[in-house]
Parts: sequence; structure tokens; C-alpha cells
Amino acid sequence: MKLFSKEELATYNGKNGAPAYLAYKGKVYDVSDSFLWRNGNHQGFHMAGEDLTTSLDRAPHNEDLLERVPVVGILDDTSE
Repeated sequence: MKLFSKEELATYNGKNGAPAYLAYKGKVYDVSDSFLWRNGNHQGFHMAGEDLTTSLDRAPHNEDLLERVPVVGILDDTSE
């Protein structure tokens, strides 16, 4: 599986034709095909291209929703 640095993940922000990826608990998910992630923005609260572990823990839904989208890699959390 592909290893993503935080800098590389940031390029997958869903803008200008780029895929929309997000990281959660060390896994990188492709949310590009979800209508809830148009232009890399999820209802004005979350942005693609970021590690959303902390912010998704406060979301009104649980992580089970991520089971619906493909895992495309692993986040290298040692990159800054």
C-alpha cells in the first residue's frame, strides 16, 4: 500500500480536478466519488487533503461511514 507524507496528502485536496483523499487513524481514504465531498469540502466542516482523525472523532457520525470508501494508502505520521 502507498505511504503518504502529510505534504503529499495535501495535494489530494479535491480541487482543480485533483482526487479527494483524507487520512483517519493512519489510513488514507479516497472520497473523490462521494457527493458529500464536492471540491474536497465536506459540508463546510472538513477539507480533503488533511489528517481528520481528531476532527472526525467529534463528527455527528461514526467512522463506519469510511468503510464505504476505498483505502488507498497509509499516512506517514512522522512527516511534518
